[in-house]
Amino acid sequence: MLHQLVIKDLTVAYRRVPAVHHLNLVLSCGHRVGLLGPNGAGKTSLFKALVGLVPLATGSVNFGGHGKTPAAAEIAYLPQRSAVDWDFPVTVRGLVEMGRYQRLSWWRPFAQEDARAVEDALSTIGLNDLADRQISALSGGQQQRAFIARSLAQNAHVFLLDEPFAGLDRPAQDLLGDTIRRLAEKGNLVIAAHHDLKTVPELFDQVIFLNRKLIGFGDTTETFTEENIAGTFDTPVLSGATDSLGR
Repeated sequence: MLHQLVIKDLTVAYRRVPAVHHLNLVLSCGHRVGLLGPNGAGKTSLFKALVGLVPLATGSVNFGGHGKTPAAAEIAYLPQRSAVDWDFPVTVRGLVEMGRYQRLSWWRPFAQEDARAVEDALSTIGLNDLADRQISALSGGQQQRAFIARSLAQNAHVFLLDEPFAGLDRPAQDLLGDTIRRLAEKGNLVIAAHHDLKTVPELFDQVIFLNRKLIGFGDTTETFTEENIAGTFDTPVLSGATDSLGR
């Protein structure tokens, strides 16, 4: 059974100024969703609200029938690379192990099942050979995949990726795109804030247009239109952005 992430009347405000305004969305697992909007549109604020890092001024978040806001163990947030201290002294395996910590307690130490979950996550993302390397020594694409492996070890079902392709070269982008595609094919929900409109059709099967409020949401083939782009970014569509959709 594929679960749904249900967002009802969600508002995030800073000093009473809304960053996200009365947002309603129902997102199903098994999809790759591009979150599109200009700087300051509320994309990062939305992600932080979904994992409880900022309070909701109004509304609720519900995943898989859980009456929680959010279902912390099932939603993983990967911040922008610029927000991460890459000099923190930890190996790839150590980073992935952090995904298990919220399942531990004073009476349940790190056990064989946790170690197995970590190794499975490393194998799934293809990082076994880099497991003992410091994260600071990885390429940008490898660092992003290491954080996805941490989320897999967490047993997350929803992946919130904040500009994961930013700063990556084309081969790294392709590898990360394949990773996201496999996650969705296995029944996960992947939502990625993204700014390169020309690559949207190849990366995402659904899109959300957000500029503080919802501008549009749906299948990429139907919703990734010049009208929604212009209405979201208040600018003419970039040349070639929708060419692959036959427009």
